[in-house]
Amino acid sequence: MPHTKTTPTPQLGAERQRVLENAKKTVPLEKWGPYLADRQWGTVREDYSANGDAWNYFPHDQARSRVYRWGEDGLLGISDRRGHVCFGLALWNHTDSILKERLFGLTNNEGNHGEDVKELYYYLDNTPTHSYMKALYKYPQAAFPYGQLILENGYRSRNDPEFEILETGVFEEGRYFDVLVEYAKNNSDDVCIRITVTNHGPAEAELTLLPQLWCRNRWAFEPAYEKPTITRRPDTPTAGVAYLKHHRVGDYYLYYEPTDVALMTENESNTKRLYGVPNTTPFVKDAFHEAIAGRNDYLCELLQENQTGTKFAPSYKLRLGAGVSRSVCVRLSKVSLKQPFGKAFGQVFTDRLREADAFHATLTPATATPDQKAIQRQALAGLLWTKQYYHYDIPRWLRGDPGQLSPPSQRVLGRNARWEHLNNEDVLLMPDKWEYPWYAAWDLAFHTVPMAMVDPVFAKNQLILLMREWYMSPQGQIPAYEWNFSDVNPPVHAWAALSVYRIERTIYGNEDIQFLKRVFQKLLINFTWWSNRHDDEANNVFSGGFLGLDNIGVIDRSHLPPGTLLEQADATAWMGMYALNLMDMALEITRHDSTFEDVATKFYEQFVLIAESLNNELWDENDGFFYDLLHPAHGPSKKMEVRSVVGLSVLFAVSVIKYEKCQPLTDFLKRMRFFQKYHGELGRPMPEQLVNEKGDILLSLVSRERLEKLLIVMLDETEFLSPGGIRALSKYHEAHPYGIRVAGQYHSIRYVPGDSDTGMFGGNSNWRGPVWMPINYLFIKSLKTYHQFFGDTLTVEYPTGSGNRLTLEQVSDALAKRMVSMFEADENGNRPVHGPYNPFYQRPENRDLLLFYEYFHGDTAQGIGASHQTGWTAVVAELVNDDAWEWE
Repeated sequence: MPHTKTTPTPQLGAERQRVLENAKKTVPLEKWGPYLADRQWGTVREDYSANGDAWNYFPHDQARSRVYRWGEDGLLGISDRRGHVCFGLALWNHTDSILKERLFGLTNNEGNHGEDVKELYYYLDNTPTHSYMKALYKYPQAAFPYGQLILENGYRSRNDPEFEILETGVFEEGRYFDVLVEYAKNNSDDVCIRITVTNHGPAEAELTLLPQLWCRNRWAFEPAYEKPTITRRPDTPTAGVAYLKHHRVGDYYLYYEPTDVALMTENESNTKRLYGVPNTTPFVKDAFHEAIAGRNDYLCELLQENQTGTKFAPSYKLRLGAGVSRSVCVRLSKVSLKQPFGKAFGQVFTDRLREADAFHATLTPATATPDQKAIQRQALAGLLWTKQYYHYDIPRWLRGDPGQLSPPSQRVLGRNARWEHLNNEDVLLMPDKWEYPWYAAWDLAFHTVPMAMVDPVFAKNQLILLMREWYMSPQGQIPAYEWNFSDVNPPVHAWAALSVYRIERTIYGNEDIQFLKRVFQKLLINFTWWSNRHDDEANNVFSGGFLGLDNIGVIDRSHLPPGTLLEQADATAWMGMYALNLMDMALEITRHDSTFEDVATKFYEQFVLIAESLNNELWDENDGFFYDLLHPAHGPSKKMEVRSVVGLSVLFAVSVIKYEKCQPLTDFLKRMRFFQKYHGELGRPMPEQLVNEKGDILLSLVSRERLEKLLIVMLDETEFLSPGGIRALSKYHEAHPYGIRVAGQYHSIRYVPGDSDTGMFGGNSNWRGPVWMPINYLFIKSLKTYHQFFGDTLTVEYPTGSGNRLTLEQVSDALAKRMVSMFEADENGNRPVHGPYNPFYQRPENRDLLLFYEYFHGDTAQGIGASHQTGWTAVVAELVNDDAWEWE
């Protein structure tokens, strides 16, 4: 990858020292963090239906009343790293029929473009050890429009945009509360919590706030699990007190500001509401809803008198005038404190915020604007907030729990049944804690890149986890995601491991060869699985199905007609990249351990064979593009002439071997020369392998000539180049849809710059026109690698037809700037990412708020899809630094 320009050296401030202390642990995590999911309902792991309908088996309407089996969720909350004890907010605007204690959104069937959260919330700040965290929720003062959101989206077709909460009118005139929660740690076992509520409306309004502490119910499913307790303690002169006793987490005090109302119940299902079966006790999971929002004074009195339970909340009825704020303080500590909310309490927030400021300042280049610094910090905050406790034990899920109803018989042949080895219980980085509250293999690889900027040890931990025996299958497949662990995602984990290694070396000066060795051994198994499973013709041209690109194909690439074979340009390019990454990894290890030199040779030869087949089979000389090749059961083969990132993905497989690094590799160089000579004698052309005047060696899937042809198309604003980056599908297909008949059925594809107009793969993602951050990130880094070799000897038009010629490094920088600019405010304060909702974000309290979407409109750069995808969109944090450092 690109060479180092400058090497920033972060100062060993207080937060960095805490990160280094955590790095010494077996699991580099703080005990308390943002590990609580935003959504547990509607997930596969909570689904015990016969037909695998996870959304309807456990809907939002039941979440407040029904105990979860595999985790918990809450509003801007925290938990311990094993998810035993949770803290989160519950709110009531004195209008809704239920409390707001979890985020609402539409299911896949309710949304006209699949599932989507319909709330306004923002992850504002965080540090790697979660010493300081801040998040914001916007709560309407009018009734929350649950029904309106469901009905209006239900009326709309896939050709219509989604109906968002900002269109319902409930936020007009600022008639909403900002609920800002801050967490600041005095130490790892003493968490200070400050909740500030602000009325932005024009008139006085009421809000009831319930800071909730509760225990996850495992005792109902695991007979050996000792039931914990939360018990009231006598109030002190300055605070109310509850006492948590937990055999796994330890004992803690919950201190809260004095209030007349404090409620206690149990985290047990309300069987009467759910199933019509009478409850044995009034102390059930949703009792606070009935007591407060249901205005049930009798129940409220019972909950106040109840001394012991597993769910507790003090209640604060706030009456706020227009523009008025009020803070409520809570503290979770192992220590008995006489003055939990004295001057020292506020000082903890001041100190931790100052340390967070100092920590983030070391990561931001001096050339960055204040807006760019804020973009980077919020992107990293979102990334750190997406750490989530994830528990899914497939053997137990398949067989059921003692004392519970047995799962349906269909389960043993259904979803994930062949993954019986999988038993996950870890904190992982989620793509989006509401829309995708489960890990996804290739998403997680991208997450580790920006994570390496702030906590490289945790980034390495995440990659290693995916390859451990309780994740990776015995055959070597890395699990895709819980909806279907057997799906195939692009093999980007070797690239991610190298990137993390290089970023850590560049920023922190640490060369972790042991990490490279550790992941290399597991990646060998995964590479073999790929080679054996997805090279059907044994010709080094690969298939693989949708490969994480959902609807990018004219046909569903994961479900072909019987007897049909699809040779995929992207699958083959990914495998070429994989082989090259493993070669680079082996060469890097060889600098410290010469026994890896021959395996580097093995992957060099594998790369050559893949490159040879790709160029012979899938290149179209007339169009200057790579296409998939369809072999139907009957009739001639057909090129799928779709201009998409499938055909551009060949650019990802590029490496430069520096002269000074390759000279000691005598065996590698000898074998390389022999391979070249031998192929020449056989009359078989070799892929691009050039040596420049410095003696550096370029390895690339494409020749310089084909590289230039591809860039002409890629950098054409009438084709791929958009205001926000490279589109997933060429705009050419807007006026020229592509169609093909397969097995008697006609399929077509056209450029769709926004939400998907098909239901393929759930319909909640669209690769037929929008801009996707991870793919663009790979283009940006690959172009820098090409420039590292060609330097100023290779320039291209940017944009195509403009007459403006740039080096490939300059093109890379220009693309990075386009991506960052999607989040930047223009001279009028508008940000492309906000699209038509910019007027809302012009309000003074909203001007600096950002959302990091899953993908972006191909013409306008408006954010689309999952709105908290930090997640892989957090790589924008690294792009802010693109001119400050480059790593090799």
